[in-house]
Formats: sequence, C-alpha cells, structure tokens
Amino acid sequence: MPYDPRKAAQTIAFFAMKQGGAINVLKVVKLVYLADRESLRQRGHPIQYEARVSMPYGPVNSTTLDYLNGAYRDDGGWSDFLRDRADNNVGLANQNMPLDALDELSNREIGILESVWSEFGHMDRFDLADWTHDHIPEWEDPNGSSLRIPLDRMMAAVGLERSVERARELESLDRASALLGSL
Repeated sequence: MPYDPRKAAQTIAFFAMKQGGAINVLKVVKLVYLADRESLRQRGHPIQYEARVSMPYGPVNSTTLDYLNGAYRDDGGWSDFLRDRADNNVGLANQNMPLDALDELSNREIGILESVWSEFGHMDRFDLADWTHDHIPEWEDPNGSSLRIPLDRMMAAVGLERSVERARELESLDRASALLGSL
C-alpha cells in the first residue's frame, strides 16, 4: 500500500481531537508510531505504510513527520484535516470536526487509536519520548542523526512470529500495489 497522507492526517486529527483541537508535534509523532506498533501487534500490519526511523527523541514515522514539517506541496488531502504547524503544534482544520469525518480509518483502527490514547495521551511530549527510549526495543540511539527501523525488527519487538517472512510479504504487497497504481 502506498503512503496515504489523508489517512495519516486523519490519524493525527484523531489525536488532536483528544487533546482539545491541537497537539504538540513531538507528542503526536510518538502516538502515531505507537498506534502503528499496536496495529502490527493486533493485526499483523500497521495503520500507516511508510518508513520508520530512530531519531534522537525516539522512533517516528518518517513521511508523516515530513508532512508535519511542511515538506510537501501537494498535500494529498492533509490540509482538509489539519492546519499548518505553528509553535510546535498542529491543529484541526475545523475545530468542530466530527469523528465520523475520519473516513479513511476503519472502526478497528479507531479502536487502536483509542487504546493508544488511553495508555499514553496523559503523557507530555518529553515523558513520551523518554518512555519510547526505555520501552521500544527496536529504537536505537542514532547519535544525533536517524537510523531506519526495519519492519521485521518492529514486528519481532511486538512478538510476531516469522517477522522476517511477514515483513517481506508486506513489502512485496506494497511494491505490487505501487506498480498497479502507476499503470
């Protein structure tokens, strides 16, 4: 599956709704990563299809962080849900956005986001970053840079058997989907 900026924006919008309409960027990138990790554990695949990296403040979804940082001109529906980043926060494009506007997310994915929020939503950005350093075994200190987190290592860390084979299968499906999308 190719990266879907609209779905990523809706994931962030969900957490911004829970935070009262706007959320700190560092905090939300940790929550997005944790949601993908929980989705892997429960369903065998992430919510977002993208590369993940270890960074100084913990693991992050790379393309989603790039979108949060304004790296893309064609936002793929991102701005339908989120305002541009300001003062290290990202907010909802519409403060009265209903939950059912998040139509790219399945009920199961919403449930995963709810459980991640329930467990981690009370934490501030730095406590959450520290927590990921201490509890996410696939994260490794990049010494001021970034290091790719292979999907199979993430899968193994959440307890999936045959993680190398499963990761290859997902990556193969991603390539096939991208090829079909280009036709």
